[in-house]
Amino acid sequence: MRTLAIDIGGTKFTMAAFDGDKMVRRESRPTDRQGGREWLMAALEPAATSWHSELAFDQCGIGFGGPVTWESQMVATSTHVGGWTDFDLAGRMRELLGGVPITMDNDANAGALGEFLFGAGQGCDPLVYLTVSTGIGGGILIDGKVLHGSDSWAGEIGHTTVRPGGPDCLCGSRGCLERMCCGLWLERDYGASAEELMRQPVFVRRYVMDLAQGLKNCIMMLNPAGIVVGGGIAKAGDALFGPLREELRRQMPAWSRARIEVRQAKLGDDSVLWGALGLAIQRGA
Repeated sequence: MRTLAIDIGGTKFTMAAFDGDKMVRRESRPTDRQGGREWLMAALEPAATSWHSELAFDQCGIGFGGPVTWESQMVATSTHVGGWTDFDLAGRMRELLGGVPITMDNDANAGALGEFLFGAGQGCDPLVYLTVSTGIGGGILIDGKVLHGSDSWAGEIGHTTVRPGGPDCLCGSRGCLERMCCGLWLERDYGASAEELMRQPVFVRRYVMDLAQGLKNCIMMLNPAGIVVGGGIAKAGDALFGPLREELRRQMPAWSRARIEVRQAKLGDDSVLWGALGLAIQRGA
């Protein structure tokens, strides 16, 4: 079974070809935000067509960088790039690839599934996944399936409040986890990249207070078997995860016996691609 996996983000899109569960090809290209949907589709369509003519895919999975309506398989919107609202991306790709079955979810849900099936989340059910990068997304798996909620909007962990009365978030609320901890706001607030800031132990000790609050909320609500943290900021490794685990233990109630299992994502930048493979496999099962 050959699978085309596509990861569409705000700054790049990546395609991978899988033969069974082996990645045999991978290509990533930067995107033009100003060009919006039209620019991206103009770049994606010929690339996907070329790969399909050579490899003859049996199925395709897509992780999209924005909310997706699961039942209708429609892009709901993109919070970063214009032109995507209520767009039938799955239908367009199905037509382009000659009727190949297409399965699509938002990128955080796909990343969660990828880590659950192939990465650091193996053996953890329920699983909570956070991607901490330019923004913050989340995915929840229960009994091996992504929790979409009643309207496909479950898992938006980045817009839970961790600091009531805190600074304004782009979503219109205040003190959101994304507002306090994502790379976009770290650079605006501190004038340095997240990569630079994660090399400063004093800063990290302050930073993990808000991030741990977000993880605590997940644990108290869901009691997951594990939490996997991925995205660019997670690449800081032990410099982040050591203080984060320590702060999380400090914040958890003494009476709680809920496990505290926080893992760094194993699949790195490819979590969504592996999740897109998982989406296609689960949809066809």
